[in-house]
Amino acid sequence: MKGFRISLLMAALAIGASSSSQALEKINFLLAAPATLPAFSPLIMAQENGYYKDAGYDVEFHTARGGLDIAKQVGVGNAEFGLSLGDAPIVVRGNGIPIKIVGLLGGGALGVLVARKDRGIAKIEDLRGKNISVMSFQEANFYATLGALARHGIRRDDANIQAVGPTGVIGLVIAGAVDACICTPDWEVSVQDGVGETLSMPLKDYIPTTAQAIVASDTMIAKRPEMVRAIVQATLKGMKFVMDDPQAATKIYIRAVPTFEGKEDVVLRMFKNYIERTYKGQKILGETDPDILAQIQKLYMDLGVIEKPAPVESFYTNAFVQPK
Repeated sequence: MKGFRISLLMAALAIGASSSSQALEKINFLLAAPATLPAFSPLIMAQENGYYKDAGYDVEFHTARGGLDIAKQVGVGNAEFGLSLGDAPIVVRGNGIPIKIVGLLGGGALGVLVARKDRGIAKIEDLRGKNISVMSFQEANFYATLGALARHGIRRDDANIQAVGPTGVIGLVIAGAVDACICTPDWEVSVQDGVGETLSMPLKDYIPTTAQAIVASDTMIAKRPEMVRAIVQATLKGMKFVMDDPQAATKIYIRAVPTFEGKEDVVLRMFKNYIERTYKGQKILGETDPDILAQIQKLYMDLGVIEKPAPVESFYTNAFVQPK
């Protein structure tokens, strides 16, 4: 009889667990590179610490073909959310793709030009005639680099910029096949470790640019505001976790991505670099600064990336970054 009661209890627990799992709404979240990269630590923390699940959502991450592809896919409804850079709405809304920034992951920026010092590079002007690797020609860091170079008299044809995908950016500069790369803060650490003598030139020191942005379509924002708020808040909670305790975040990250096992010191340095270069600088966590977007829009018009301006308020909303 006792065994029968235990069996009933186990069955009831199994049914409860199944019901709980079924209650979670599945959400597709697009990224520009594999979700295991340190660049996505706020999302990994939100996933591993159960923030998405606590909000009622089963979030699945999928890799797209760069930031602008993410914007397009989210705009047409193929995914509920994407993580792009803050310039994405500026570029795509003029082409009829209605997306907005709903949360910005930091007040800093994501892009850093990292160069080998043994190639005679001591300042940004020295990139003239050099080989530079970038993930894609369809992403904000590439456009920001064009702007930064242009401000120092270097046209696109004056340097050999190569789109090599996420796996080739740092590998080529470490191998010596290229002279510099357009990196994220984690890749910056990898290049420093792989090359030794490097020069880091954060793009924000030369040009208006932003951190990664959670983007959603106008339709999603209008029809599912509570879901948008839940995903934004859970992701920002993940970012705050990294900022408040990078050592604990490192342990959780390595548990989720065991390929980094034994490299705790490297991951910790990467997280601290993100905190300094990217995550800091917001009065309200997740808020977007319209002045920065206005500057980026002007830059993109000067570069010919866009043909005409749009109202800055059409690019973003800060409605979801304030906790209720």
